[in-house]
Amino acid sequence: MTENKLLAEVNGKEIYLSDVYELMQGMQDRERFNNDEGINVLADELINQELLLEDAKAKKYDEDKEFAEELEVVKNNMLKNYAMHKLFESIEITDEELKKYYEENKETLFSPVTYTASHILIEDLDQANKVYEEIKDGKDFQKAAEEYSIDPSAKNGGQLGSFPKGVMVKEFQEGLDSIEVGEISKPVKSQFGYHIIKLDDKKEIESSFEEIKDQVRSTYEMLKRQEVYVELVDKLAKKAEVKKFY
Repeated sequence: MTENKLLAEVNGKEIYLSDVYELMQGMQDRERFNNDEGINVLADELINQELLLEDAKAKKYDEDKEFAEELEVVKNNMLKNYAMHKLFESIEITDEELKKYYEENKETLFSPVTYTASHILIEDLDQANKVYEEIKDGKDFQKAAEEYSIDPSAKNGGQLGSFPKGVMVKEFQEGLDSIEVGEISKPVKSQFGYHIIKLDDKKEIESSFEEIKDQVRSTYEMLKRQEVYVELVDKLAKKAEVKKFY
């Protein structure tokens, strides 16, 4: 462990090596300062900041109305975050709960099936059918996507990459499950328009509960946090006067 060396003092205020590393963590180009010369540069910056702070206090900037208002905003935001932290730390999750959640959701949230697919999204059914026939007659799928698709994936030939079962809308998922690898679907209607789907690959890797337990816990914990959060704000809203103008 690196010694937490005392680097400087400014009117009795001590600046340590750990203070430099803390400053470094918030910098995008921190790696270039991770050497003796860089540490000295950042130590100088901390000295400058301490001098600026003392000067601000001497000029009583902390008594300015504008500063007080900004400080109140920062304080309120920190308090909201702290309140959520206190709310979430009360959550307790047992292994039994976790296993039950996994069993109930393993076919969707924790599905062992992974798809690699492409699609062409078209607004009009007649045009979608026309494009589908063009592809069946030999038109390259990627070129058709680039030419006709209104989805952002068009610039990549309609490629959606790989994703687990259940993340796409229900109609898209049903379209995927209706075809084999290498096949394309007839136009499938969803809330976004009509999809022509090409299944590029499909893999199924069985994982036991123990193997993905951390993933299950993370997902379930997010759900529990949302539940306790909504429960609390609903309870608080009943005691408060809330007016909405939207």
